[in-house]
Amino acid sequence: MSSPLSLHRAKTALLNLLLPLKCLGCGKEGSLLCPACIQSLPRVLLPLCQRCGITASEGNLCSMCLNHPLTIDSIRSVFLFQGTVRQAILQLKYKHLRAVAAPLAQLLADFLGSHPMKGKVIVPVPLYPKRLRQRGYNQASLLAKELSVLVGLPVLEDTLIRLRDAIPQARTKNALERRQNVKDVFACHQGLEGKQILLIDDVCTTGATLDACAIALKSARAGSVWGLTVAREMLSFSPSR
Repeated sequence: MSSPLSLHRAKTALLNLLLPLKCLGCGKEGSLLCPACIQSLPRVLLPLCQRCGITASEGNLCSMCLNHPLTIDSIRSVFLFQGTVRQAILQLKYKHLRAVAAPLAQLLADFLGSHPMKGKVIVPVPLYPKRLRQRGYNQASLLAKELSVLVGLPVLEDTLIRLRDAIPQARTKNALERRQNVKDVFACHQGLEGKQILLIDDVCTTGATLDACAIALKSARAGSVWGLTVAREMLSFSPSR
């Protein structure tokens, strides 16, 4: 019997045969993200704040996490939200290019292979139902499902729900406003006693959305919540900026 991973690879190969793909970075045919462009993607620089995952000059925690501690155990992102990876995420999120979820999930799986994170089940950051109907899919859910096949962890897709549709985080002015914008937005409707959660999303900026999810998951007795995103938007946020 074929494994889920081998079936996944066969499906990808068939799609590539029927619909030849071009790299979003250089235009070369064969894949949406070619090896050369993947190699050149800008990675998040060390050292990192051990909680929010932002590049920090000194210490284990950045000043924001020292002054305004997060509930989530840790956040990690693979790349900076720039160039080709930014283009890939925007195409996935707004241009209905669902196929790019597969190579992005492969990058997440590669990262987990060299940077193991606590997590026995995968939970995607949910969309509000109205926005889900408008878009037709949740990009975080697509990433989670593709990653599940690659790393062999189950996805709990309907565990975490979004109770209301907050304004887009990009429209907020600072980190504290982002936290307030997603406060009490998420809820978990089933017990997660002791489960180690790997929370998946496409982009992290301040970690406010991931942390709001972690609050809901830990309220349902999750043992730990670690966040993983494809990219990190490195903005200089402070409580007053």
